Amino acid sequence: MNKTELIEYMKGLLDDRLQVAWKAMEAAQDSANDQSKSSAGDKYETSRSMGQLDRSMHARQYEQVRQERVVLDRIGESEALSRGAVGALLETSAGWFFISVSLGTVQFDNKTVIAVSSSSPVGLSFLGKETGAQFQFLNKQHKIIAIS
Repeated sequence: MNKTELIEYMKGLLDDRLQVAWKAMEAAQDSANDQSKSSAGDKYETSRSMGQLDRSMHARQYEQVRQERVVLDRIGESEALSRGAVGALLETSAGWFFISVSLGTVQFDNKTVIAVSSSSPVGLSFLGKETGAQFQFLNKQHKIIAIS
């Protein structure tokens, strides 16, 4: 599996999420700004507050995805790794894992890759491990076949 192409694919997924979060954030802001003041002042203030809360939620989502994109940008695409670490693509008896950001299951190159954060339980179980090492996943023992 080509790690460089996988990283580019994942960057595209994150870029799509960034656009969705940005548009939702703008829509929430526009909605809050467009609330016309009526004789029911409390209703106006409540609607405006709800719009601001929505905008804040989407802004947090945007920032989280932006930070994940930064992590992917920092991963050395051509860097060959011999141990489990951020940026390692692992072929295991349980399938493919990519220690990067928590994107979950990603379909790439007709294979399923599970993108995990190094701070997730399964990501932590890979850190420092070499080819041939055992790890626990879904309450079963599995083996690392290859690391790139």
